[in-house]
Amino acid sequence: MQLRKKWYISYNPYFLFPCLAWAIAGAILLTCYSAKDLFYAINSRHTEFADVIMDKITWLGEGLVITAILISLFAFARFRNWWYFFTALLCNIIPFFAEQGLKSYYDSPRPVNYFHHAAWIHRAANWPELLYRGYPSGHSEGATCFLCFLSLLLPVRYRAFGFLFFLLALTVCYSRVYLAAHFFEDVYAGSILGTVMCVLIYSAMDFLGNRLFSKKERFI
Repeated sequence: MQLRKKWYISYNPYFLFPCLAWAIAGAILLTCYSAKDLFYAINSRHTEFADVIMDKITWLGEGLVITAILISLFAFARFRNWWYFFTALLCNIIPFFAEQGLKSYYDSPRPVNYFHHAAWIHRAANWPELLYRGYPSGHSEGATCFLCFLSLLLPVRYRAFGFLFFLLALTVCYSRVYLAAHFFEDVYAGSILGTVMCVLIYSAMDFLGNRLFSKKERFI
């Protein structure tokens, strides 16, 4: 298998264009509405069915789940190479450390803490009570970064599935506010951080592929 002669920045428009629309729409919402208004608009609209779904979908932003899925891709021959290993590692762990650094720097209160355990906040008994280090959202960063990475791996004929990955990422962001774990600005910042860093790192690895890995270690 020959390596491509001309390198270019890999992208999936079905994931990245909706992300751009989300970045614009989210910025407008943050400008027009207060943190309480946006939190209440999501957290107050709940059902028993949604409680179960949101509690499950949020796990897509957990490090253990993301790691398990990335490792499971080794079952496919095209992913059993050093390029995939290092690209998957760097695309997901560098944004994680960046997000953790920002959490420690801002150390912002979570909604339950900020509103002093107000009775109007919807929170089921089995949901963890999170109080500190809210900005940015780690689950939103993790899920968006991970799903962006998967969308960039898709062969051209399957890249339309990138839109499904975007919707899943957005649902994880929504779930964090629904579960009273974050404000809207937390999930917005986390999702933008995850997407931008993933694209930059993946693009760098894509460009350096020929220089860092042999033909047998680099898939196209």
